[in-house]
Amino acid sequence: MIQDLRRITLPLIDLADDTARQVVVDREPGQYLGHPTTVLLEDKRTMIAVYPKGHGRGAVVLKRSHDAGLTWSERQPVPESWATSQEVPTIYRVVDARGVRRLIMFSGLYPVRMAVSEDDGYTWSELTPIGDFGGIVAMADVVAVGDQPGHYMALFHDDGRYLRNAGRVTRFQVYKTLSSDGGLTWSQPIPIAEHPEAHLSEPGAVRSPDGRELAVLLRENSRKLNSFVIFSRDEGRTWTKPIELPAALTGDRHVCRYAPDGRLVVCFRDMAHESPFKGDFVAWIGTYDDIRNGTEGQYRVRLADNKYRWDSSYPGVEVLPDGTFVATTYGHWIVGEEPFIMSVRFKVEEFD
Repeated sequence: MIQDLRRITLPLIDLADDTARQVVVDREPGQYLGHPTTVLLEDKRTMIAVYPKGHGRGAVVLKRSHDAGLTWSERQPVPESWATSQEVPTIYRVVDARGVRRLIMFSGLYPVRMAVSEDDGYTWSELTPIGDFGGIVAMADVVAVGDQPGHYMALFHDDGRYLRNAGRVTRFQVYKTLSSDGGLTWSQPIPIAEHPEAHLSEPGAVRSPDGRELAVLLRENSRKLNSFVIFSRDEGRTWTKPIELPAALTGDRHVCRYAPDGRLVVCFRDMAHESPFKGDFVAWIGTYDDIRNGTEGQYRVRLADNKYRWDSSYPGVEVLPDGTFVATTYGHWIVGEEPFIMSVRFKVEEFD
């Protein structure tokens, strides 16, 4: 186990000035564009990005790429209700027991709402409440669970204000909600994690290589401690107590993806206490066992240099068949200008 949780001792790699890796997804003078998520469709070339016109809230924009993120469409038509989004939009692919493929997009706070597409994102339903509950960054992640098709677990957090629309901060809790019909309906939320000192939030899930365990990485919002992780070996029914992670994995809005060689890549906003890249868009490269055992991993990579404090780096991360990672996020990439959406492309073997 790491003895000094505040120190980062693994190699630090800086790609921030390598503009050949960067693709601008969307930019509008004078307009804040932030907090994207992406989905890569089964053809491994069609990519869809959604993001708000504003900091964590605002009208949702949708764009498509037909060449795996190298070029992007103009902004696509979306339902009128998408202009009323109050939170970070998140998009996922789900498949029901009959094999019907859907895209679902969530918009959080109270109540959590969802829009559905059954034609790969060309047309969408209006945003509609999924229940009488709310939450923050809903849904931060969605994972298939169990051995029955169409069963999913969605994860989010709340600080007391939005779960039942109470309007005041009480305590940070991480919640799960379940679907058994391919993402069309969702259960009442159940708390799965909290901590007496840490403010746990923004869950990002990853399944172990053998499929038997789920790990969920958590932002720590009090800024006193590092990020945390919890584990489940029964498909999310029960969870371990939160365990503090090494500094190398400390940040916000973790998104986890495996490389073809089995290594794990986690992209996030760097918030490690002693990091030279604090507030920037970074990637951690290691293995699932590093997370399981509390070890630091192999590399920490700065993907992009955010010019304004911590305001950046809620990412969408996709992996192409050749092992290329397409990590898409927002940030203040030019001093004095509003943030815009950009992706960075890399392969893990480049760093070996």
